[in-house]
Amino acid sequence: MAQSSQVATRIERVRSSAVLPFMWRAGVEIALIGGLYVFYVVTRTFASTAFAPARGRALDILTFEKSWRIDVESWLNDLFLKHDWIGVASSYWYATTHYLVTLFVLIWLYRRGALYITARRALVLASVIGLAFYLAMPTAPPRLVQGGYHDILSLHSNIGWWSQNGSAPKGMGNITNELAAFPSLHAGWSLWVAIVLIMAGVPKIVQALGLAYAVTMSIVIIGTGNHWVVDAVVGWMVVLVAFGAVIAWERRGPFSHHDDLEPEPV
Repeated sequence: MAQSSQVATRIERVRSSAVLPFMWRAGVEIALIGGLYVFYVVTRTFASTAFAPARGRALDILTFEKSWRIDVESWLNDLFLKHDWIGVASSYWYATTHYLVTLFVLIWLYRRGALYITARRALVLASVIGLAFYLAMPTAPPRLVQGGYHDILSLHSNIGWWSQNGSAPKGMGNITNELAAFPSLHAGWSLWVAIVLIMAGVPKIVQALGLAYAVTMSIVIIGTGNHWVVDAVVGWMVVLVAFGAVIAWERRGPFSHHDDLEPEPV
């Protein structure tokens, strides 16, 4: 009995010594991601607010889409307008899942250990690339371009927590950069989720749900009048490039096998 008690005490000590470093790393990760997000949001507000050039870029995108016959924005937008249940559901989807699903997957990856660092680096790099576009070439979304497009989130803001300026919470619409349409990080982050699930080797049904999430997000951002088709496509491309760059850097650098977090102690 005494020996069993000693063994149990030793196991508990090992667990305690493992939990503290794990919690410390978790705190550092939360502070890092939170700081990066604040930096991302604040920096976006420094982009030019000149509407004429932003609208010009939007019309250039529309011209390009028409040449390839992929300009489905007006049709989808009208569909979301005519059917209130689609408009309401898509508004909640747009204002919620972009943040919650990404955060949930980050936490899941952190607890899992493997792949977290690579995925986090790819997400940060993709966001930085997107931010560079927002600062260098502000582009208006369909809802701000005259031509029959409707702002679905604004129409349903009375039943949600978002303001009439995009998906920002009520009272914070003035800090939103409404000319940050190209590329779409809503689309990009959703594809990031799908890629992570595939790389993690989760069951095929979960991988399929991840891909369905990415496709649904792209449909929602276009149908609500917040992005052009090209915005979604380039948002996906940005994430693919970010993953490719991070993986190539890790394979060639000194961090290829030593940078993943240890799984959570049991």
